[in-house]
Amino acid sequence: MTGGEAEILVGLPPILDAGVEILILGSFPSPASLAAQQYYAHRQNQFWRLLGALLDESLAAFDYAEKQRCLLAHRVGVWDVYRRCTRQGALDSAIQAAEANDFAQLATNAPRLRRVCFNGKTSGRFECALRRQGYDTCILPSSSPAYTLAFERKVELWLEAWIGNQAPLAVG
Repeated sequence: MTGGEAEILVGLPPILDAGVEILILGSFPSPASLAAQQYYAHRQNQFWRLLGALLDESLAAFDYAEKQRCLLAHRVGVWDVYRRCTRQGALDSAIQAAEANDFAQLATNAPRLRRVCFNGKTSGRFECALRRQGYDTCILPSSSPAYTLAFERKVELWLEAWIGNQAPLAVG
């Protein structure tokens, strides 16, 4: 990187297999997640605690390989809406020059996929596109610590969306 040029950041591969029925899409990995090569690696992000509450699993205590195995056993996948971008810091509002992931491959790679949940409003911008592909969709309150809704309320809203109706649902 030379003076003034922003480094192009490349996201993580999806946690996905042919059995996935629910996919959670974030925006783009944080610097901590990119460094660790793990989704939601920042200790303050509430993702693993939230998902653990929904699945009745101690996900936050698992190592990353076990988290992945547990998600897939519950037929849950994780990915991001952006494949690459530039960004200074960790905030979604700083994402620039973003390139979307290829969601057309979902029908082949996850043929049982029926529901796509968006972790926050930035990823939620893709809700209409995934709904048009035939998926049931919902926008969840962000698991980011920057979204200051109480954890207990986030759990309620994630659970409502998780088991909720079949119509598009936006929460938060």
